Formats: sequence, structure tokens, C-alpha cells
Amino acid sequence: MTTPIDTEALVIGAGPVGLFQVFQLGLQGVHCHVVDALPHVGGQCAELYGPKPIYDIPGIPLCTGQELIDRLQQQMAPFKPSLHLGQQVDSLERLPDQRLQVRTSTGQTFCTRTLFIAAGVGAFVPRRLVLDGLAAFEGTQVFAEHLETERWTGQHLVVAGDGDAALQTCLDACQGPQAAASVTLLHRRDQFSADPALTAQMRQACADGRMRFVAGQPTGLRTDGSRLQALELLNPQGETEWLSLDVLQTCLGLSPKLGPVAQWGLAMARKQLVVNTENFGTSESGIFAVGDINTYPGKKKLILCGFHEATLAAFGALALLRPEEKTLLQYTTTSTLLHQRLGIA
Repeated sequence: MTTPIDTEALVIGAGPVGLFQVFQLGLQGVHCHVVDALPHVGGQCAELYGPKPIYDIPGIPLCTGQELIDRLQQQMAPFKPSLHLGQQVDSLERLPDQRLQVRTSTGQTFCTRTLFIAAGVGAFVPRRLVLDGLAAFEGTQVFAEHLETERWTGQHLVVAGDGDAALQTCLDACQGPQAAASVTLLHRRDQFSADPALTAQMRQACADGRMRFVAGQPTGLRTDGSRLQALELLNPQGETEWLSLDVLQTCLGLSPKLGPVAQWGLAMARKQLVVNTENFGTSESGIFAVGDINTYPGKKKLILCGFHEATLAAFGALALLRPEEKTLLQYTTTSTLLHQRLGIA
């Protein structure tokens, strides 16, 4: 069991609004921990809009989704948040001393006085290939998460998908000292959503004989005891064929899951958390919801609106954490205290 972590603030979600929440809490002198289901920060902004342009961030006429995440990381860096990535929050309960106990999928426990849910439309988890019996081989021969190179070394690797991640995995696996014995890209048709330059590299690798592409839809499995041997495919000609493998890596994109949030007893409307607009608190004291996961009259699902919500939520949290202190509005242009916290004094 991991040692429980005591903290004043815990942020669930490391997307743009979650990262800005860290910054706003830092300005108030509150250090926080951050949990996200993905193995890296950025959330939906990085996963779905990484290379795409964004035009409506105040003061930034144009930036990509990934550039915005990079800037937000730089902005919150002075406050040194503790990041806990690649784990999903499983449970939430109120302790007798009114703190909140949060447990994650890795067994980590947090005891926090305030909780900020910035999970967007839910935790992003890898889409999995749905085939009867396939789940039994997850973690041994079948992987939906990032695959470490030693898993495919000397093995017959099949990669399912048509995006950047699938094609890049194939290209990485067919070269170098840790190359796979064979590499096969599997997709239902000979058309790809990956970057055209990456697609061209994949086709050249196929032409060079370093890998191959197979078109088909998986319909079944062939196993030998506890070992997965092959996938049954329905090819574009309507015929059945078998694709042998040692390791299957699925790169089918991410799917948002609201998950345990729906079972926490918080007031909800249409799968979103109901909040007030004074401090974006939920129906439970000490729990705030910011960004796309909340709802209130006039709600607009825009990043810049989430930034506003995170700001007021930080002030709301401070009133709970420091009830004896008078909360003063200070400005980063003139406040020596804020300059000290930002490390620019």
C-alpha cells in the first residue's frame, strides 16, 4: 500500500482548465496535487487538438492545443505541483474530520481539504478492441496503453489502428536493436487518418519489406491454452483469413468516461455537475467543478470560460482553507506577495 498523501487541494484533471486551476491556487498560496488518467498532461486539448490551431485564447491570437498546454505548464511551474499521472480516481468519501479521502486506480490515497474536478467530459481512457475472449490476454500479449519496446523485441507484432500513434509504433518497432521479428499494421481499409508524411513513411517501410499492411476487421481469436496465437479477420473481399501474432498493440484512440464521478452523490444534470456561479462549488462543501464537467445557467463550454471558473473556485477554496484570513484581491502587476510566490521578487 502506498503512503496516504495529505494535501490542502487536489485537482482531478490535467487539461488546460486543471492546469490553470493549479496556477490560481498557487497565487493564493495553496500547493496542490494533480491526478489524471492519461500518462501526460494536456487532456482533451492535447489529445484531440494537439496540432490544431486555437484562436480564442485572450492575448494569444494563435496557438496550437499543445502550445497552449506548454504555456500553461510554464505558467504554473513556480508553484511546483505534484503530478500523479496514468491513474484514475476510483472512490471519494467524506472522513469524520470533514476532509475528503480520494483513492486512485494505482492504490494511491489522498486526504484533501478541497477537491477540484476539472475532468472535462470525463477521464480519457484508451479504446479497446472488443472481441470475445481478448480481455484475458490484456497485459501479457494485448496492450491498449503505451507499449514498452522490450515487449515487442524479437516478437511478431500486430498494431491495430489508423492514426499517428499506430503508424509511429510500427515504424519504431521495425528498426533498431530492439526491433520486432515482424511488424504488421492492421486496419479495416487502406485509408488512414494519420499525418500524410507519416503515412508516406509507413508505405515506404512496407515497400522496403520492413513491415506490412493488412486490411481487415477482427472477428475472432485462435488460442492455445493460455496463449493467443492469431486473430481471425474478415478482409475487404468478404473472405476469412488468419493473422498470426505474438503481441497485439491497439491504437484506437481515446474515449472519455465519466466513471466513478457519477456515483459520488453530487448533484448532476445531464451527466454534468451542478455548480453555483459564486465559487463553482458543487452540492458538497469543499468540492468544486470547473470546465466542461460542470453546468449552470448560461454555461458555455469554452476554455476561456473554464479559466474564469478556476479563478473564482480558487478564491472559494481559500475562504474554506483560511477562514480566519480576510481574502484580499491582489494584482500580479503590483503585489509583492504574488511576486514572491511567482519567484520574480
